[in-house]
Amino acid sequence: MGVRADETAAGSLQPDLVRTLAAYGQADRRRATWQIVTSVGPYLALWAMMIAAMRTGLPYIVTLALAVVAAGFVIRTFIIFHDCCHGSFFSSKLANQVIGTITGILTYTPYEPWRLAHAKHHVTAGNLDRRGAGDVWTMTVAEYLAAPWWKRFVYRGFRHPLVMFGLGPLFAFVLSQRFARKGAGRREHISTIGTNLGLLAILAIAWVTIGLRAYLLIQAPVILIAAMFGIWLFYVQHQFQGVYWARDGSWDRVRAAVEGSSFYKLPKVLQWFSGNIGLHHIHHLRATIPNYNLQAAYDAIPALQMVKPLTLAGSLKCLGLALYDEAQGRLVRFGAIKSALKGTVRTSART
Repeated sequence: MGVRADETAAGSLQPDLVRTLAAYGQADRRRATWQIVTSVGPYLALWAMMIAAMRTGLPYIVTLALAVVAAGFVIRTFIIFHDCCHGSFFSSKLANQVIGTITGILTYTPYEPWRLAHAKHHVTAGNLDRRGAGDVWTMTVAEYLAAPWWKRFVYRGFRHPLVMFGLGPLFAFVLSQRFARKGAGRREHISTIGTNLGLLAILAIAWVTIGLRAYLLIQAPVILIAAMFGIWLFYVQHQFQGVYWARDGSWDRVRAAVEGSSFYKLPKVLQWFSGNIGLHHIHHLRATIPNYNLQAAYDAIPALQMVKPLTLAGSLKCLGLALYDEAQGRLVRFGAIKSALKGTVRTSART
């Protein structure tokens, strides 16, 4: 059997190359500022267009069409927020905090709690013994077979596409982010409360200007579409065939970045709207590289180009993957363990 491209790349990407990537971790204030202008600016302009469309009596489908485009700019704004959380968007810590907080309000996500959770995700991705930090709930085959029926039922419901990409985004961005996690520190509570107050201020302004109904007819589809695509992007970044998972003792940081994070090769327009986040293997190798430098790093380092890309069409095949099979070292569908599950049920019935 031949060597996979990602295995070859992982073997080539030694820690010294990770250090080499530091050259691309230099923030550029001019490029960062321009990205804000070309992300938040068009989003606000589209909001004005949607208000105008509703006030002039145009069919609601016009507003919905504009909402789809606006959602793209929300995703791009979230990437700015994401980079600020890594401290990479600006060289100034204060600038990252201020812009991160503002873009967090625009994307319904409190800065400090998300920053901490995401930082933990980066040091645990691909580690089977440290799951649960900012990742998609993933059970192993053995865990699923050993779980009681109600937990299997909940897990199957959670992994269903209609839940994960329908109800899930609504819960993740609109509801769960409104509350600080259990055991959260003072800064997390302040950040959560501040974000909620910012959202309430926007809602109050909308209420006294365009009306609550108009606001919801515009904002609801925008945030829902953006959240759906955002969850999809996060899903395919770490849930694909050939993904790397390992137990704590054998977990390797470089392999977790290169083989545990996808190179999601999107059409240029989608790559632009998603802020180069498809180059996720590079991002996990060096999280301090701002999104506007990721493509340059990829173009300059041949070893990074050896990772097999996940295409837009190919990513649809990831949809049914649900369990990690440690014996085979890969993600499998529920159907792959049907016979084993029947045997477990029969054994439980006899006992």
